[in-house]
Order: sequence, then C-alpha cells, then structure tokens
Amino acid sequence: MSSAAGEAGPGKLWGGRFNRAPDKSFYEFQKSFSFDRRLLPYELAVDRAWARALERIDILSAQETKQTLEALAAIGERASLEPKWLDASTAEDVHSFVEQALVESLGPLGYKLHTGRSRNELVATDFRMFVRDAATQTLHRLHDLSAALAGLAERNLGLPMPGMTHLQHAQPILVSHFLLAHVETFFRDIERVSFARNSADACPMGSGALAGCALPVDREMIARELDFSRPTANSLDAASDRDFALDYLFALAVLATHISRLAEDFVLFSSQEFGFLIPPDEFSTGSSLMPQKKNPDSWELLRGKTGRVVAGLFTLLVTMKGLPSSYQRDLQEDKEPLFAAHDQASGLLEVATGAVQAARFQESRLRQAASDPALLSTEAAEYLVRRGVPFRHAHEIVGKIILEAERSGVQWTDFPLEKLQSFSPMFKQDLRAALTLDAALAARAVPGGTAPERVQEALAAAKKKLTSLKESR
Repeated sequence: MSSAAGEAGPGKLWGGRFNRAPDKSFYEFQKSFSFDRRLLPYELAVDRAWARALERIDILSAQETKQTLEALAAIGERASLEPKWLDASTAEDVHSFVEQALVESLGPLGYKLHTGRSRNELVATDFRMFVRDAATQTLHRLHDLSAALAGLAERNLGLPMPGMTHLQHAQPILVSHFLLAHVETFFRDIERVSFARNSADACPMGSGALAGCALPVDREMIARELDFSRPTANSLDAASDRDFALDYLFALAVLATHISRLAEDFVLFSSQEFGFLIPPDEFSTGSSLMPQKKNPDSWELLRGKTGRVVAGLFTLLVTMKGLPSSYQRDLQEDKEPLFAAHDQASGLLEVATGAVQAARFQESRLRQAASDPALLSTEAAEYLVRRGVPFRHAHEIVGKIILEAERSGVQWTDFPLEKLQSFSPMFKQDLRAALTLDAALAARAVPGGTAPERVQEALAAAKKKLTSLKESR
C-alpha cells in the first residue's frame, strides 16, 4: 500500500484532506511518471523560472533561490547520467519526482518551490515546450526530405514518364514534375507544423489551477525566460487547452499520409509491372524462400506505419470531445499518443529521406512507357480544337480513332493521313509534328505545367524556398 494519504509522503503532492490511503491498484493506475518523465528537462526549466519569479516577490530569498537552482541543476545532471534513478522512482508524476528530489537535497526548502502554482499549469507549460521543440525537429526533417526529393528531381531533369489518373496511363509528364509535386505537399506540411509550433508558443505559468495566481508574479518575464512569445490570455483556458497538441497531431497525420502516398508510388514503380524504379539494396530486403526477390520493404513500412500516427490524432480527439471546461484528469491521456506519433513521424521522415536519396530510375523503361502513342490522344483532340472543332466533338472523333486502332491491332499514330481524315477533314500534314513526346511535353507551358522550362523554373523556386527555410529555422 502506498503511503498514508493524509501525509505528503514521497512521490505525492496532495493528501491532507484524506483519511485513508488510495487503493493500491488505483494509485498505480493513475500514475504517469512512466511516460511524463520525458518532460523532465522542461519541468526543470519551468522550475528555474518559477524560483526566480518567487525571489522577485520575496517568497524565496536570494540564498534560497541559489540553493534551489543548484539543486535543480544537480537533478538534471543526475537524471542524464543515471537513467536507472528515474526507473527506480516511485513518484506519481514528473512534478512530484522533482519535488521529492528537491526535498531529499534541500530538506523543507524543497517544498517552497510549489508555492502559488498548480500541476495543471505546470504540465500544460511542459507539454507546450515539448511540442514546440518536437515541431522544430520535425521541420528540420521535413526540410531534409524535401531537399532529397528536389535533388532527385534535379538529377533526372528531362526524363519523361507516363502521368496517370486512376492508375491508368494518361499523358506524358516529366519525372521531375512528378517529384516536385511531392515536394509541394511537404511544403504544405511545413506550414502546418509551423502553425502547430506557433500554437504552442504561449506560456500558461501564472494561471494556477484555473483561476490565476494570487501572488504578483511577473507572467511576462516568466514567458520570456522560457522563450515563449507571450503568456496565455485566460487562466481557465490555459489549464485545459490542448489545441496545440491537436494541431501538431493533425500536422503529423497529414504528413504521414503524404509519406504514405509517396511510398505507394514508389512501391508500384518498383514492381516488375511498372519497372520505373530500381529498389536500392540498402533500403530493400530479400525473401527467406525465393533467392531472386528484392522487396521494397522500406516503402511498405513507411506506408504501414502511417496508421500509428493517424491513430494518435484520433485518440486525443476522442479524449477531448466530451470534456467540460477547465482541467480534467482525462488530459493525462494527451501525452502518450503525441509522444508516439512524434516518434513514428521522426522515423518515417528519416527513412523516407534516405530511401529517396538512394532511389534510381529506369530511364529506358520510363521513356518507353512515356512514348506510348495512346498518351498523345489529348494532343490530337487539342490539335482539332485549334482548328475550330468544338472540344466535345474533337474528343469524340479521337475516341473513335482509338477504338478503330484497337480493333485493327495497330497504333493509331501509324494510320495514314488519309485514314485520319476520314474521321475529320481538319487533320492536315502538320499533325505529325504535334504528335511527338517532346511536343506534348512542351505544350504544357503554363505556370505549374510539365513543360521542361516550367519544371526547371519550379525546381529553382523549390531550391530557393528550401534555402530560405534552412536560413530561418
């Protein structure tokens, strides 16, 4: 049985109004130190700022503050050097762990640090600091993945491929255009993660449990000392707000979904049916039975692990959906799904970056597939449009030509001009010049199109943006 509830006891910050100790199974069930110990560096930083705040209002003397800060530094050093110290602790949570360690070092002085504050604001502040740092780490990794994709695009400038809709070959595009499309999705992820980081950038300290602190602490100064841009605006909201965590989880869920889509593309492209990619040895595995196999397991696992990240978002949304205002103990369940999602996303980004850097395209296979005459059907329809044929009629004419080619067992581009003119007299001698792979690519010269000059412009813009993002982080 844990210590008597009527005593402060080691590892517990409450208990004075209780006559009986908590049920042992419940007490173990409600403890959170096993996972919120991850917040210890932030807890210690908040404790240092709070000690200085208490000194400024004469709750702690200068000597007491000095002793407290030295003890906090010793706790941080010991925790980094002796993980088993944390493993052996019976503390209820990270807050009680620190107070217990302070009391062991300072005696009764260790209890003074909790003056005027609540665990509600402490955990909210610690958690915001974690999310802020986690988001910064994710931004760095997102930059690296985006740069790897841009580098792969640059190495394959001019290489064509069949663009697809519904997984059916549709129109020719450039491989670089395809890769830069994925870069654009990750640029949007950077915006979402940045928003989440900014959402977390407000300091709850001084909010108390819900009503604000009765002591005249300087909240602005505390926020500055902890590198927050501002204090939170409402003490009641500060205790229960987890929008910043939801924002980060949403950003991670969308990011993971984008990695999954990239992975799906690369899994398909690595198959013999496509043959567009050569799976790199260092990011592939073999078969325990079939000696010839080289499986794109890195991409398959990237696709598969996405579910774990998405699950974190739904877990916290379900936790939050029925809570009334102010702090509720349910909020203890906010950290594990976010920690797990962040860790998974970090792994996804690291492996995806390496796999992209190692990727090699099968140039001959891509050129062959992109040169399929069927992909030039739209060019023929647009040729007729330029000669005054309404698009719907042009679409119908070319569709009939394709059908006739399928029945005849020949490529429609091999039909003589006379046969094509039997479908429409608007076909002329200059048709052949329009029905080439290079002409089809060059025709898509609008901004954002797949024409070579536009792709080069897009690549230059992406590289410039990556440089700007790197300089600003």
